[in-house]
Amino acid sequence: MRARHWLGIVALCLVATLMRPAVTAVGPVIDRIAGDTGIPLALLGSLSTIVLLTWAVVSPFAHGLGRRLGLGAAVLAALGLLTLGVIVRSIPGSSMWLWVGTALIGIALAIGNVLLPAVIKRDFPLRVPLMMGVYSAILGGAGAVASGLAVPIADATGADAGAGWRLSLLVTGGALAPIAILAWWSVIRHEARTRDAAGTAASRAAIWRDPVAWQVAGYMGVQSTTFYVLVTWIATMSLDTGRDSTLAGIDVMVYQVFSLVGSLAIAAAMRGRGARITPAALPLLGIAGIIGLMLLPDLIGFWVIPLGTFSGMSLGVSLTLMAERARDASTSSALSGMSQAVGYAIAAIGPALFGAVQASTGSWAPSLVILLVTMSLQALFGVFAARPRFVLDRS
Repeated sequence: MRARHWLGIVALCLVATLMRPAVTAVGPVIDRIAGDTGIPLALLGSLSTIVLLTWAVVSPFAHGLGRRLGLGAAVLAALGLLTLGVIVRSIPGSSMWLWVGTALIGIALAIGNVLLPAVIKRDFPLRVPLMMGVYSAILGGAGAVASGLAVPIADATGADAGAGWRLSLLVTGGALAPIAILAWWSVIRHEARTRDAAGTAASRAAIWRDPVAWQVAGYMGVQSTTFYVLVTWIATMSLDTGRDSTLAGIDVMVYQVFSLVGSLAIAAAMRGRGARITPAALPLLGIAGIIGLMLLPDLIGFWVIPLGTFSGMSLGVSLTLMAERARDASTSSALSGMSQAVGYAIAAIGPALFGAVQASTGSWAPSLVILLVTMSLQALFGVFAARPRFVLDRS
């Protein structure tokens, strides 16, 4: 049993490595995609928007899928769809494949994003902050590696710009997929037979009327807005300061490396009284980073450190709230689906709006004000979401 327990942890970690690279590797090569396809850079910024909108639309249905197939089998199906999406996105020829593949990736990640916190709630009920920290740290770490490798892999093809970014996105998004799928299948194959699903206790209708659920959803939305704006546009902001494309990719990587550091700090930060203080106080770190970026943009290589730490901790807090504001894995799955649907609908506006404001003003400062607003709202939501209350709790 102990060996199976550790195999479950390894499989969860491998799956986590696939939950971000397919998205985060796009930013560092977005200028190459624009040059090869002729699609305007501002329009390519909507690639992130498509993913986030897909998450918003699909997330409410992931709970039902997990209930019918079982949590593990539903995640396995999502991994297969993710692999297909990564392959389709890299098909040469028509730029249509870029958009179709991105949509498939979005659907797959929506299912995984919703169900994996419920898996952690079910399998590690006494270690939720720790396992959420490990899980979100791997999300950030894998995303960071993908961002850092995106440009070097693209460069490996020489002068063929089209083959370069396609190979880069294929490798960064799908290289570990076969291993992760095999490991996950080996852990959940018995569960799939017994249909050990998320259960039926949680009412999907009731969750949408629950005030605690809306507080968690608001927190999820504003922190996700910040992350996806920065992971999409840091490289471009870095290029505008005079740094070359390799350094710009490294800036995105450093941002996500420190996101990993922040995620690993969640278990300690959410211990004891920290569980009440951290969600509301954490945005102060992000606000400091944004103000620094506005005043001294040439030091972007430094400002990505506090911003990355803030983003990693914010994701970890959001995932922890999805588990700890629910009394069981079924309710956690429903809360995760609802809060991520609302949260990513909010976040979907961010990257496109951020890029549009910059394009219309010719300056990054007005766009960065948007992030100051989202971080302030995050602090407000954190005050309420951190209270020890439970969704669907009528006692």
